[in-house]
Amino acid sequence: MWDWIGGLNGGLIWGLVIGLTIAGTGGWLLYRRLCAAQARARYVERLAELGTLTGGLAHEIKNPLSTVQLNLQLLQEDLVGDRNTSPRVISRLATIQREASRLRETLDDFLRYAGRLELQREPVDLNNMLGELVDFLAPQAQIARIQLRQMPCESPVVASVDPKLIKQSALNLMLNAMQAMPGGGELIVGAQRRDGHVLLSFTDTGPGISADDQAKIFEAYFSKRKGGMGLGLAMTKRITQEHGGHVELDSQLGKGSRFTLVLPVNA
Repeated sequence: MWDWIGGLNGGLIWGLVIGLTIAGTGGWLLYRRLCAAQARARYVERLAELGTLTGGLAHEIKNPLSTVQLNLQLLQEDLVGDRNTSPRVISRLATIQREASRLRETLDDFLRYAGRLELQREPVDLNNMLGELVDFLAPQAQIARIQLRQMPCESPVVASVDPKLIKQSALNLMLNAMQAMPGGGELIVGAQRRDGHVLLSFTDTGPGISADDQAKIFEAYFSKRKGGMGLGLAMTKRITQEHGGHVELDSQLGKGSRFTLVLPVNA
């Protein structure tokens, strides 16, 4: 009798110990998740603060830069009409103007990338959107000896997106592909549905991207192209993520690349 009671008590004690252990483990995991969430919130808040500061700094630089550009233009008009002006002075002035314009473009690109994106969603037939971009870039592609074509799609491929931003993302990828094929090639674009998502694909026959560069290609200011700003792909990735999607990249050296925007049909 006492053995049975003792066994029962022992079982209760062990059950209590196990229950407390599980509860303690659950509490510890919950605590760790709470700490991680707080750390992410502080990180996001810090990023927002830095974005505000850098955006404000860029605006402050743009104001005096506009004054510099205007006075450079006026100075050029005065000097060009003066026969006593040395050609070297004119050449140096033109160089300063080009660098000032490049700095202005850099600031504009940064402000577009760092600024807040507010999506204006509406149902968009992405198949038609790609068709419009193909027609728009056809003359440029012909000059560059690039065969630009769209994969046929029998029915509309509609998703709730911001048409301007998604069009910008697609245009960035198409221009990036064309710039990767200076000697000519082929660029195929297409839209399709898959498991509640729409896929916009951009396949080129360029030189491909190395594994090392693939890990960095969507970072801001990373570019292997001379004169490239390195913000086009970073902006494309950001716009896609703001829509709740992601960008996939499949590339092999010597065999070309395929970028795919994966977007949810509905937000």
